Amino acid sequence: MVSLKHKLALGFGGLLAIIAVIGMLTIAQVDELGSAIDVILRQNYRSVAAAQEMKEALEKMNIEALQSFSAEHPTGSVNVAESEKRFREALQIELGNITLPGEQEKADRIARLYNDYAKAIRAVSVDSTPLQQRRDLYFTTLLPMHSEIKLLAQQILDMNQARMSEANHAARRLAESAHNRILLAIAASALVALLFSIQTRRWILKPVSRLIASANEIRSGNLDLVIETTSNDEIGQLSQAFNEMASTLRKVRRSDEQKLERTRKATQEVMNILPAPIAIFDPEGRVDVATISASRYFGIEPGAQVAKLGYDWLPELLARAIATGGTVEAAGNGYIQKFIENREFFFKPAATAIPHTLDGIGSNGVVLILHDMTQAHEQKELKRGVVSTVSHQLRTPLTSLRMAVHLLLEQRVGSLNDKQADLLQTASEESARLTEILDDLLDLNRWESGRARLKMIPHQPDNLVREGIEPFVGDFRDKAIELAVDIPAGLPEVIADAVSIRHVFANLLTNALRFTPRGGAITVKAQAELAGIRFSVEDTGSGIPPEHLKHLFDQFYRVPGQDEKSGIGLGLSIVREIVNIHGGTVGVESTLGKGSTFHFTLPAA
Repeated sequence: MVSLKHKLALGFGGLLAIIAVIGMLTIAQVDELGSAIDVILRQNYRSVAAAQEMKEALEKMNIEALQSFSAEHPTGSVNVAESEKRFREALQIELGNITLPGEQEKADRIARLYNDYAKAIRAVSVDSTPLQQRRDLYFTTLLPMHSEIKLLAQQILDMNQARMSEANHAARRLAESAHNRILLAIAASALVALLFSIQTRRWILKPVSRLIASANEIRSGNLDLVIETTSNDEIGQLSQAFNEMASTLRKVRRSDEQKLERTRKATQEVMNILPAPIAIFDPEGRVDVATISASRYFGIEPGAQVAKLGYDWLPELLARAIATGGTVEAAGNGYIQKFIENREFFFKPAATAIPHTLDGIGSNGVVLILHDMTQAHEQKELKRGVVSTVSHQLRTPLTSLRMAVHLLLEQRVGSLNDKQADLLQTASEESARLTEILDDLLDLNRWESGRARLKMIPHQPDNLVREGIEPFVGDFRDKAIELAVDIPAGLPEVIADAVSIRHVFANLLTNALRFTPRGGAITVKAQAELAGIRFSVEDTGSGIPPEHLKHLFDQFYRVPGQDEKSGIGLGLSIVREIVNIHGGTVGVESTLGKGSTFHFTLPAA
């Protein structure tokens, strides 16, 4: 069996051998071409340069000799030593670089002639010799030797230039031959590489492509796939492993399907026993399991899509549960009213996201629970009815009692001593306080039950603030508390009922006055926010401990340590109910020893 490793080694080994052959051929051709060029540059070019140097030095010595015949030429100015030195150095280079047949004889002839030429030019250059004699010596002896030496140097130059031209042509032919041989080697290498790539495709790429396609089929759920194996190499072994994996997955899937079916049936049986409406939704919003009550009362049956159930609040509730990954409830009171068997029921929806069992990230569905709030709702309504009835029933005798105390204090039925007057004054104050409590209970009951009549129209924020603080101006003056108003110009109007907002300011300002010492300050502000206009009442009182802040707006909650005359804890509850009905929010911030800030928002018009 030829393994995949051996196939790859064979193919890449062949490519490596081809690269090595091409590299060796290229190196050999480059070395040969370099040698040919070296011959041109190192040998013949030196002889050419030496011959040219001899010609130039010889010509300069000849010019010096001719100038010595001129009458204007200074006596003793002929100096051929430098040119003679140049000539001899060039001659030595030529004698040491003989490369062509016949070049040695010409170089030796130049050396012999130049010795005689040097003697003759010295004789011509002697000023003591008569001019005519020197001229005769130049034309009869010096000039013929000059011409012959120059001719021999030119012949050496021509011989080497001809050799250089021949070497150049030979180098060109060698380069063309190397070019053709390398092209042939590259073509052969390309052919071998093409054959190997074709064979590699048959050996590797096609089996790998089949494996990829099979893996995609298995990923899409086709576990019945069987991969055809045509070899016993690693690819064939991998194909067999794929087949075994698919077989194992088929067994696991059958086992999981059986377990899932048992779990689903058990869950459905348990859900059928539960009295509360409960439904489980998958990540796509389809009902997986639902209790009988959910199906009977709300039409939530297995297989139904959330978008087709007809409940506007349901998709938003499920989406919030998935987004938060926890439990969420319907916004506001969130009660759903249902008439079942001629009886009124109230349910409060809640949704809990089901996390993924593997990594815990994301959601694997949502559980919807419809809590039956009928009893709590009925108890709340009963409490409201009792509070309303008791408050109304107490108001009449309490009014009579207050009138009687008032008449006694006025001493219309007889005079009173100081002790009796003090007792009656205390009774008057306590009855007034009881009346305020009854008024708060009735107000709270009216706001909670929605029976309050509101006139929702646009108002300027500064008008609402001015109307809210106007009844308390005298109280601020009496307690020596500074009142500041901070309302920027250009705030948008708000939609509100002016009477009820005055009630809100009354509660907040009453509390601020009660807990701010003399000499303190209270600031009423209004500012624009994204949610609308934010109103705030800021005091410089003693502040509220942090653990009590979250309970301040609860009914009947009072911060421990307060004066009994400060109320029973209904004022801020009424404030919250009024603001909620307006579509706003309330809040508080406080720092011990520095004061508190109560604020509420109203939507902009």
